[in-house]
Amino acid sequence: MTENRYIGDKAVFIDNYVHLNLLVSKYTAIKRLIYSCLWKSLSVYTCNPELERIKDAKFPLYKGRDDKRILYISGVALKLEKSQNQKSLDIAQAIAANLSECDGDVFHIQIVPPGWIHLELTHPALAAWLQNLAMGVFREREIASNENLPVSNSRRLFAVQYAHARCSSLLQQAQREGLIKLQEVLLDTEKNIDLQKTSLSNSISADWSVRFPSPIPWLDSEQKLRLNHSAEGRLINELVQVVDDLECHAINSTVNWEQAALNLSQAWENFWRECRIWGKVKTTSPELAQARLGLLMVTQSVFRLLLEEKLGLFAPKEL
Repeated sequence: MTENRYIGDKAVFIDNYVHLNLLVSKYTAIKRLIYSCLWKSLSVYTCNPELERIKDAKFPLYKGRDDKRILYISGVALKLEKSQNQKSLDIAQAIAANLSECDGDVFHIQIVPPGWIHLELTHPALAAWLQNLAMGVFREREIASNENLPVSNSRRLFAVQYAHARCSSLLQQAQREGLIKLQEVLLDTEKNIDLQKTSLSNSISADWSVRFPSPIPWLDSEQKLRLNHSAEGRLINELVQVVDDLECHAINSTVNWEQAALNLSQAWENFWRECRIWGKVKTTSPELAQARLGLLMVTQSVFRLLLEEKLGLFAPKEL
């Protein structure tokens, strides 16, 4: 009986893992993922024209400010109250029931009167999102020419360039010490290079993916995120916000990219100051060290996009 239950639980875990990875690979931004899930649930519930606004990511969706979790708040039920001639609370509950049935492994859902829908990303879903970024989801993204970008204050943004270079040096150190194995991808030639066999020029734009461990041990044995320090939570929240802004540009055309980059670099500095990777952590909790290195890799990838695509600055690998 116990063995059968174990096999059943394992099968459910594998199904959930596949489902989550398919979702996050399709929608890099979590906001896009939520719009998709809401649209899917509402298309079953109503044929209202507002559905097209949701499908096009033009419906208000607010990100919570709690660094302990990734929370979004939707007022879609309040918007549909008049057209559906129903109480917004009833509409919200119907939407939530459909979301729970289809995407219960993605969100924890709560209804707050008079009809707000709170969607909190589950730890496995957040882990799948982080893994997707760590594996180079932005690798094929075309970087805009600097000629089309505004001139940024490079002196003010040196902290961002420094953070990018620091992430690079820390990841290389981790590889030398055997905590991780990396593969570097030249973005201009798309040629893969094993970092253990070569050293690349600082002038070549590159990104990395993880060869080992695969996947990165984001979750513990209870499927809870290992990254539960307040500084880790803040950095993850900043990353989620920046990726949302990058991918939902149609509704975020007024983003202050310099400030977004500086906010991310400040969150990274707090993380690096408060969350150790080497020493006792490496010895006693190697999985935590690897998860923190994975977070460094994700952060570096987002820094590179901000610097090169939005700010027109070089993303150095070393200083």
